[in-house]
Amino acid sequence: MKLTIRQQCRLLNISRSAYYYRPVPECNEFEIKVLKKILQIMKRLPFYGYRRVWRELKDKNVSETQVKLIMKKAGLLAIYPKRKLSKPNKYHKKYPYLLKNKDIWLPNQVWAADITYIRLQGSYVYLVAIMDLYSRRVLAWRVSNSLSTEFCLEALSEAICLYGIPAIFNTDQGSQFTSEAFIEALERKHIAISMDSVGRAADNIYIERLWRSVKYEEIYLQDYAGMRELENSLTRYFNFYNTERFHQSLEYQTPDEIYYGKFKQRSAA
Repeated sequence: MKLTIRQQCRLLNISRSAYYYRPVPECNEFEIKVLKKILQIMKRLPFYGYRRVWRELKDKNVSETQVKLIMKKAGLLAIYPKRKLSKPNKYHKKYPYLLKNKDIWLPNQVWAADITYIRLQGSYVYLVAIMDLYSRRVLAWRVSNSLSTEFCLEALSEAICLYGIPAIFNTDQGSQFTSEAFIEALERKHIAISMDSVGRAADNIYIERLWRSVKYEEIYLQDYAGMRELENSLTRYFNFYNTERFHQSLEYQTPDEIYYGKFKQRSAA
């Protein structure tokens, strides 16, 4: 007597859907082809998440959702850094935070600066950067083997020389930015001084994100032999950051496109 499929499933205590199920391969041929391209991108740009990877693919036959699912299957994730904060000098004068509810709508309206630390051959060197908050463009930067005010002043002088004078300059309460020399340099140009509140890293969130990017997208991927090699590497990276890197907060445009594009719009008007 020949048993029906229903009877066989009942005897084996399984459902008919389980009987008819055929396993689907983890990745089909199309997904494997896309995965190979994704791996090539992430080998070069391991800090890219699925949105930036999808744009870098430039393949109309692959959707953003497909890239997300393929990366999830393969266990591919972008890498991110931890936050570090500067220490204030209790004897220096502090200034109020001027950016709360501020509508930043054009370049050179607000600049921000911060210092971060880079480990180099068993010691630390220091990187300062000045950013235009409207466009996220890095306007100037300096590296120093001492945590002094001078290299911050050099970066400020270069930014002003190349890009003009901002209306507001925002920093944290680090001792370099509250020093008499730095404050005087801003006041001579009649620049309004803004400082983050103590323990409020989010007040200067854009430049905190810059440190996240530069460290995990460049510094942590290299093994520098010395200061010269570090500076050359940072020169290449900041050029990439300003001119090529997709910025999610800028709707995947580059800082240069936003910074110079706004000036062109104003000129045309």
